[in-house]
Amino acid sequence: MARGARRSRSSAARHNIGIKDQSNEIMFRDEDIKQLENIHELVQGPNYVEVICGCTSKKYGDQVGKLKISSTGQFQINCECSAPSTCEEVGVLEEIGKLTPEEFEKHSREKEGGPRKWKSNIWVTIKGKKVPLWKSGLMRYYKHASNEGKLGSSSRRRGTFHRDEFLLCSKCKKERRFRLRTKQECKAFHYASMIKKWKCSDHPYDKIKCGDEEERASRKSCRGCPRTSTCKGCTCCVCLGCLRCRYLDCNCRICVDFMQNAQP
Repeated sequence: MARGARRSRSSAARHNIGIKDQSNEIMFRDEDIKQLENIHELVQGPNYVEVICGCTSKKYGDQVGKLKISSTGQFQINCECSAPSTCEEVGVLEEIGKLTPEEFEKHSREKEGGPRKWKSNIWVTIKGKKVPLWKSGLMRYYKHASNEGKLGSSSRRRGTFHRDEFLLCSKCKKERRFRLRTKQECKAFHYASMIKKWKCSDHPYDKIKCGDEEERASRKSCRGCPRTSTCKGCTCCVCLGCLRCRYLDCNCRICVDFMQNAQP
């Protein structure tokens, strides 16, 4: 009788086998995975699940990536955009092509306006249809502390996050946004800011004309700070100098001073 009871308990334990997080809570039970089995290309690993995701740009179409959800509740997307080789975008995770959901959305729709709502704009495929993350059932595994906490502390500790900046056109007197997420974008802004009579037509990435409308003040206040969207400048988003925004081959006083005085 006792042996039968032990077998019953062992069977029940096997039925509840899943991936546990750091609090010893089971994150991905067998029954949970079964509810997600309709998601296209869902893969279960030893301590994570991975699924194909995407974000649609009105101008460039779908940009695809792989959403990896760890047992700690962290969401990470490996970008697989249609670049010549691999994606060169670098975010707070400090690895090429590995982005947070917010960064992946911005990267996919970087030349489009409108609100940033990654839970709605990033989708997975279920039964042949694009379904936003908030409807997919995957958001139940999202843990705020594992994502927002890492985002804030990482950018603050390493000082590598750069908020958006603006340049004033010498011709139409309108301010134009520069997005500074990669070293190439930072360098483009750095050299553009040294042009005394910079014009809209000089923008290295966006095709802007002086006749185009200027961003509204409410939109300008959103400059990409990971702590709060309307931040006016804090230790999270204001960089005082790093190898992403200071250059050895630049002879300006700011770069020369940084290269001479920066600690190795």
